[in-house]
Amino acid sequence: MQRLSLGRTGLSVTPLGLGLAAIGRPAYINLGREGDLPSERGPEALRQRAHQLLDRAYQLGVRYFDVARSYGLAEDFLASWLRLREPLPEPVVCGSKWGYTYVGEWRMDAPVHELKDHSLATLQRQYQESRDLLGHHLQLYQVHSATVESGVLENSEVLAELVRMRSDGIAIGLTVSGPSQAEVIDTALAVSVDGVNPFSTVQATWNLLEPSAGAALGRAHAAGWGVLVKEALANGRLLASDAPGLAGLRELARDRGVGADALCLASVLAQPWADVVLSGAVTVGQVEGNAAAATIGLSQADLDGLDGVREPASQYWSRRRALSWS
Repeated sequence: MQRLSLGRTGLSVTPLGLGLAAIGRPAYINLGREGDLPSERGPEALRQRAHQLLDRAYQLGVRYFDVARSYGLAEDFLASWLRLREPLPEPVVCGSKWGYTYVGEWRMDAPVHELKDHSLATLQRQYQESRDLLGHHLQLYQVHSATVESGVLENSEVLAELVRMRSDGIAIGLTVSGPSQAEVIDTALAVSVDGVNPFSTVQATWNLLEPSAGAALGRAHAAGWGVLVKEALANGRLLASDAPGLAGLRELARDRGVGADALCLASVLAQPWADVVLSGAVTVGQVEGNAAAATIGLSQADLDGLDGVREPASQYWSRRRALSWS
């Protein structure tokens, strides 16, 4: 898989990355988990599964891995895999995030799975926790789900700390979510701390159902930022739904001899601003199917034919909020 530079960060990544949000804890909001994962989801069972996914992704050429402090034991799973496999034939880039804390106590039925806190104290504590686990492999650290309402983009103490961290050699980014993604991206592009913007990457949701952040991601890319895309399969909705609007997606996938998952990921990589699209696979077969995305070339006509799948952003995010943890 051909490597590329992630914006102006100097980090060498691959167009397909592997995210461990869905495998680092027993419950998550992706559809179909009952069939994809065994009923036994203790920490060691999921650690073994995570190592299998990481092994196969690395064999297929994936060199970017994405975790977060709130993804249960995802950072620990990735760190233990790195220790077992070092020295790797080719280096990898690991990105993590701060701002949420996992509080689900490894319960499927936890009333609350994660808590958000964008304070300076949380940044400092979680960065040290991430660094202790991932060491020099941690090369990108991101504000987890920045919003205008959280005030994190106006918190002078936090922003100054991010600038300081950047001066120490780690790339700083932010992730965004919700119907106001574009507004948050544009706000982040204008951030300045003594003339310095700490951010050099953005990770956003973009998929065939919810493409509303596309123009803002284009502006970020034009400003030299690296652009990463999450939830390209809409938490499984693009694969599980039998809605008539998705018939064209399935037909085009059959014509190309790939799964609908690979076609959805390829539709992200076809965007001129996209650098990395994340796979959220939880089975080796899903990793293999997702990897085909890097080999698919979609024409503008193909993309135009898929454009009718989209939903209004408010409707999309309302439906996402209604997804249950399973």
